[in-house]
Amino acid sequence: MRRSILIPVCLGTLLLMSQFAAAAPLAEEYLTTGKLDEGAQALKKQLQANPEDDEARFGLGVVQFFQSFEHLGGTLAQYVGGNLNRFGLRTEDVRRGLPEPIQEILSQAPDSKTATYADTRQMLQTWVDDLKAAEKTLSAVKDPNVKLPLHVGLIKVDLLGIGKPVEARFLLSRAGVSQQQADAEQFLIDFDRGDADWLAGYCNFLCAWGEVLLAIDGQQLFNCTAHLFFEKVDTPYPFLLEDHGNVDSIVGVDRPLVSDILAFIHLWRFELKEPERMKAALAHLEDMQRHAKSMWKFYLAETDNEREWIPNPQQTGVLEIKVTQEMVDTWLVVLDEAGEVLQGKKLIPFWRGKPGTQGVNLRRVFTEPREIDPFLWFQGTAAAPYLEKGEITDFADPELWTRINRTFGRNRFFTLAFWFN
Repeated sequence: MRRSILIPVCLGTLLLMSQFAAAAPLAEEYLTTGKLDEGAQALKKQLQANPEDDEARFGLGVVQFFQSFEHLGGTLAQYVGGNLNRFGLRTEDVRRGLPEPIQEILSQAPDSKTATYADTRQMLQTWVDDLKAAEKTLSAVKDPNVKLPLHVGLIKVDLLGIGKPVEARFLLSRAGVSQQQADAEQFLIDFDRGDADWLAGYCNFLCAWGEVLLAIDGQQLFNCTAHLFFEKVDTPYPFLLEDHGNVDSIVGVDRPLVSDILAFIHLWRFELKEPERMKAALAHLEDMQRHAKSMWKFYLAETDNEREWIPNPQQTGVLEIKVTQEMVDTWLVVLDEAGEVLQGKKLIPFWRGKPGTQGVNLRRVFTEPREIDPFLWFQGTAAAPYLEKGEITDFADPELWTRINRTFGRNRFFTLAFWFN
């Protein structure tokens, strides 16, 4: 009798386990083992066999996104046969007091290679290219019902390309997202179509900053101050390598170190090396805004309630942060206003002279780029070429900020904006 009951129970259990295994997306296998390169190849192969598989396409985009950070730390190794720390990234002073896993990946390399400015630009270019690839993949996801369930806390990423991956559950527990590392196995998120736009938007945001950094000429800054960060650098000033101080010694007023820091700040004045990249940065910002609008279209159309990353007003998200309709409506107003500013239809208020008489056309800052000097921008003279008379953005209207503070809570808007994208 017991055997007759036990057999169907066992069969039922095995059936449920097989269904769960079948439901697990292909991407999770590689994300949780840290084998991102293998995962990218496997997912590309899956898409070649089944081009309509948007779950695989979504998973590939996620893998490519994390690959960009692995490659960011390891790109330099492609040119000199080492990893980022083999360039002598000066990490000993910042390691003290950090958790053991972070100390391990930031260990000082005794046999550092010589870093060059060309190497650092190539590293940045590789990062931008990787992010572009991820954004292209994510933008190709079309199925409005696509799902990508992932145990986020178990994702492993080799942050510095040195063969020592760090589990996301460690970072999540430090950030307070997951109360305990043991909870990571249960920290499951069902990413959906709107989340594909969410991640694509972040790819564009990071690409925009990468393009700006590649647009400027940082050669002089590197020549004069790279020794603050690297043990060995290719610089026309070899004497800088002979007496560089320790960061801790600033308490004792290390004159070389203080002068190097002052030089680093003084050299924040950049000629443009590749001005066309500023237009590329603007295009990424416009795409970011487009993805941000698109994701809410899909979020608001959802009728399920399954472990949502960003919920609509009728859903409950995994972060247990209530999203109201008023929050969504206000955020969409913010996105529309940002689009008007990026298109040059509305101006940023100028902070000098008579208030309200003219504003800065932000679009022209990207389409008609000039030397970038943060201090002259702060003073106002660098903004002079872009001043126009026209409609000022509502971001300067106290009524909009009253609405934002009322809706999101004072001092919470920027935190939630980072989440909302």
